[in-house]
Formats: sequence, C-alpha cells, structure tokens
Amino acid sequence: MKRRSVMVLGGDRRNLELARLLINDGEDVKISYVHGLNFEDIDLIIGPLPLSSDKKTLNAPFHPEEIEVDALLEKMRGKTLIAGVIDEELILKGSIYGITMVDYFKREELQVLNAVPTAEGAIKIAIENMPITLHGSNALVLGFGRIGKALSNMLYGMGANVHVAARKHEDIAWIKNLRYIPVCFDELDTVLQGMDVLFNTVPQLVLDDNRLIHLNREALVIDLASQPGGVDFGAAEKLGIKTIHALGIPGKTAPLTAARIIKETIYNIIRERGL
Repeated sequence: MKRRSVMVLGGDRRNLELARLLINDGEDVKISYVHGLNFEDIDLIIGPLPLSSDKKTLNAPFHPEEIEVDALLEKMRGKTLIAGVIDEELILKGSIYGITMVDYFKREELQVLNAVPTAEGAIKIAIENMPITLHGSNALVLGFGRIGKALSNMLYGMGANVHVAARKHEDIAWIKNLRYIPVCFDELDTVLQGMDVLFNTVPQLVLDDNRLIHLNREALVIDLASQPGGVDFGAAEKLGIKTIHALGIPGKTAPLTAARIIKETIYNIIRERGL
C-alpha cells in the first residue's frame, strides 16, 4: 500500500492495534482520539467494527464523548470509509454526501480467519464459567459454518464429546467424517438433557422456550451469534440456565490477531479498488 494519510476512527482495542500496525508499515496514521475529527487532508478513513451499534452514534468506546453519525458523515464528504458491519441505512446516508463505504466484515477472507480467535475466545469463556473440564464433557455446537467448524475442531482436540447440530445433509456428512456426533435440528430436543455446554453460532432464534425446557439446568449456554442472538435469554433466566451472549470476542481476547486480520483484508480491498 502506497503511503497515504489514514484516519483510524473509533473502535475498540482492535483499532488501536490496527493503527500501530499501519504505522509500522510506514503509513501516515492519525487516530481520532488524539487528532480530533478533521478529515480535510485524509486519504482514507478506517472505521470500527461495528461502525455503529444504534445507527445514531459511532462505536467509539475510548472517545471522550459520543459522536453523532449524521454529523460525522457530513464532515466526510467525498471520502472513502472502510469499516465493519455498516448498516444499509448508513450506507444510504453516506451516499448523499458522496462517501464511498466498504464493509470489510462481508469479506470471506476476514470471516474465515476471524473464526479462529472467535472459537478460542469461546473456549476461554467456557473454561472460566464451567465447574468441569471441557475434556470429557458433552459439548454441543449449533451450526456448522466457519465458526462452528473451527470450534468443533478445537473442542475435539481437547477431548470433548463433540455434538454438532446442522440442517444441511452435506454438513451432517462432514460432521460424521470428522468423527463428531451429528445432530439434526429436528432431533435437537432429544440430546439437550445430556449436554454440559452449548455454543450457538446460528444468527436466528434456535433455543426458544420450547427447546430450553429440555436442556440440562446445569448446562452453560454461550451464544456467539450477533444481536439479537439465537437464544431466548428471558426464558433461559426463568429456567435458571446460565447464558452468556459473547459478542466481539476477537476484539476482547485477541485484539492484535484481530487487527492483523483486519489489516490484511483492508489491504486486499485497497489493491482491488485501486485506492
């Protein structure tokens, strides 16, 4: 990437590490917390993941004050913004000001690489919140996408009895080939009582009140799906089931690794678009 003026805007520890990595690469980096929000001489703006959690304010937990997204976009006129999880409504607003917005979270390379720190972080959460070891435990992974694959592999390597629930026949076949225990979603109720820990990766409601009543009350449920998640948390609380909605795991448990993945993805975008 040729040297240019880059503004790293908002975000958590991932963006702080990303700024450091870009500086080490020789880039002229400005950090919003230090330099304010003047975009006049900025060639490229790198935003947080997500860009905004409420579509009103920038995701900037380290910034001394809230930043209104509408006012921010007006200042960015004609600029290019690369960020993660950009709401369609914000993309439309940005287009009014001639802003080119690119969502790096939609990139397959980021999703694949991000699955590993997410899976490791999920296992860390399980270890910290379970009274037993994962080794020898009955673990259920809901979903066999990128995160489900990485997580199942790690749990299996730790000696857990890995059950994986999937809907697609080809996924069930792969689950069998990898020596995990396959579970069809329509048979889920029959295995819940015997599980010690559940990891949900499905971004829709899969553990509703009708399913949760079948679950072992001592089991731990870790939901890795984005908001609103795949668990009826209210029903789980009434049943006395411990649940943890674990969002943004890479930024919390492995910010440097996450930053390296984001940097690699951003460089790919820059090369492809000739930015």
